[in-house]
Amino acid sequence: MVRVMVRNIAAAALLVGLGASLAEARVVRFVIEQQRVFAEGMEFGDVGTYERLDGTVHMEVDPDDPLNAVIVNLDKAPRNARGLVEFSTTFFILKPAEMARGNGKIFYGINNRGNKLESGLRWHYVPSSNDPITAAHAGDGFLMRHGYTVVDAGWQGDVAEGNDRLFPDLPVATEADGSPLVMRIRVELSDRGIPFEGTFNLPLKGSPNFRPYPAADMDPAAASLVARASLDGDPVPIAADAWAYGRCPQGRSSLEPSETHICLFDGFRADRVYELIYPAKDPIVMGLGYAVTRDLASFLRYSTHDDEGTPNPLALGADEVGIRRAYASGSSSTGMYLRDYLYLGFNEDEEHRQVFDAVNIQIPGSHRLFANVAFADPNTYSRHDDRRHFLSTSYPPMQFAVVTDPLSGIRDGILKRPETDPLVFQTDTENEFYAMKASLNVHDGLGRPVFVPDNVRLYLLSNYQHAGGNPNLAVPGSSDLCANPTNPNYNGQTLRALLTALDAWADGGVEPPPSRYPRVEDGTLVPLDEYRAGFPRIPGAAIVEGLSEVSLLDFGPGFGSTGGFLTRLPPGIGPAYPVLVPAADQDGLNTTGIRPVEVRAPLGTNVGWNVRADGRRAPNLCGLTGSFLPFARTRAEREANGDPRLSLEERYGDHQGYVDAVRRATEELVRERFLLPEDAERYVQSAEASDVLR
Repeated sequence: MVRVMVRNIAAAALLVGLGASLAEARVVRFVIEQQRVFAEGMEFGDVGTYERLDGTVHMEVDPDDPLNAVIVNLDKAPRNARGLVEFSTTFFILKPAEMARGNGKIFYGINNRGNKLESGLRWHYVPSSNDPITAAHAGDGFLMRHGYTVVDAGWQGDVAEGNDRLFPDLPVATEADGSPLVMRIRVELSDRGIPFEGTFNLPLKGSPNFRPYPAADMDPAAASLVARASLDGDPVPIAADAWAYGRCPQGRSSLEPSETHICLFDGFRADRVYELIYPAKDPIVMGLGYAVTRDLASFLRYSTHDDEGTPNPLALGADEVGIRRAYASGSSSTGMYLRDYLYLGFNEDEEHRQVFDAVNIQIPGSHRLFANVAFADPNTYSRHDDRRHFLSTSYPPMQFAVVTDPLSGIRDGILKRPETDPLVFQTDTENEFYAMKASLNVHDGLGRPVFVPDNVRLYLLSNYQHAGGNPNLAVPGSSDLCANPTNPNYNGQTLRALLTALDAWADGGVEPPPSRYPRVEDGTLVPLDEYRAGFPRIPGAAIVEGLSEVSLLDFGPGFGSTGGFLTRLPPGIGPAYPVLVPAADQDGLNTTGIRPVEVRAPLGTNVGWNVRADGRRAPNLCGLTGSFLPFARTRAEREANGDPRLSLEERYGDHQGYVDAVRRATEELVRERFLLPEDAERYVQSAEASDVLR
């Protein structure tokens, strides 16, 4: 690999000097608490060895600066003697030991609920780790071999300590006299990842990984608790004397009062959804999370030292910065976060410089995170099987282009600042069209097509489930929640190719592949009824019956496109938006998108949706999970089963025929720039080693 030497940046250095003295939102202290050799001193090609830095960054913002004015409750946060709001966060950096041997680029992988997902599973063929330090954690070292500096820092203010999660220390808003700020908030408790049966008490946020907002009034009569047999079922009130705020591991007799837990004396039921509306206190100024990303990335890119003179560890010297490009990447909830980050204007730092040249937004559908609300809960999002009509969800603007939403009349777009807007790749799997209304990225509230701006590419990762699988799980799995076997396919190799294309676009001006996303105009986006009518009738398979719908929600006059205050709970339900899904062929496989090897040379019907099992609120969608429905081996077997899909023998003949089909598929994908040659070889080797038609 060519070694990149960063030189000749006098203009940038001048900006740095000005920024240190004039900037209002900035890194005040950058404290490295631990510096270690990464991957046991492994050499990553020409880049050499890497080191890991862990520490805390201390920051401050001016609440009166127009670039910060959008942050909800910032005006109610404590100020220091200079009138600024202080906050801090833990950070994590993997950097070349010799920065001059790197590529001069930041890969800022925004953590998901404090977990360092972006730097592991999707890039290195290894499961993600929240404590990556060994050679095994480096996997094949994709990002390191290419010389990237990997950065991450806590942004979600309610993340609890533990499991090496990254978390910030954000201020709590108060009334002007310092008394607690109180509002009614709404939470839902369900079996989403929670062992409900035999459970009497839960944290108010449903998970111990997050810090709940304390109850401002411990009297259950001041709250409302209801249960439903389904999301659309009638709410059944739970009497105030049937529950309490507290921990009660064995029921009522073991009750210990707690402002942050709920005890249901008869226990929680897995076939029920519980909704609690209660008076809460002490809202975190959660919108400052966006400022964390903005100001830390800006510091690492543009500054040589902090306010106290501590060197930027990515700088090449006292007067020479070491970074010339910065890219951000976020998946799922942090994909939603990046859509909000751009929409709210945080890609412009307070020196009016662009922070990220390009962003890699993964699997958010058309959701935005809406962390910028009072009493925000960035862990929660709306989907088909629970938390319907909650934030995060789709709310105008949903598209990147500035357009008029016909249902609300709002004219707006996620990208509207051409001086600082980055280049954007957004990838969605098939699951996001069912769970997160992804089709609204390309059509409006009347189903009319919406254009995609020139600085944006949209890609469908055809027939994948939401998280894209695990490279170490090459066989279908199962889930107690889901009716069908789960989809095992791993999409990291596609994401590696796309990052390569995004870098070539941002750094070299090389146009990336055109968008590969279903569209209304060409018939590749269709209503669910049409999809179901054409889907093969596979024996024993549960077929999708519904999807996550969205309406124009009214949370009260204090809420709008940028966030705000939720005063109408539950929200008013306005007109519904059409939600469409990718069309499928006779095998149930998507007809468009980046059709991977598993779709071009399939072993079965891979789909991005699954259905809840009987007794688990069927037939709702089974969350973010996909299905794998294998083909019969022979024609006789499929005919005996009544399977309309061709068997493996009918498709490939024998094992070598399957290997040849995989090789052809990889060659096509490499030509299309959706697969790297090194990953194409992995596919072929895996096919050769498989027992398919042996």
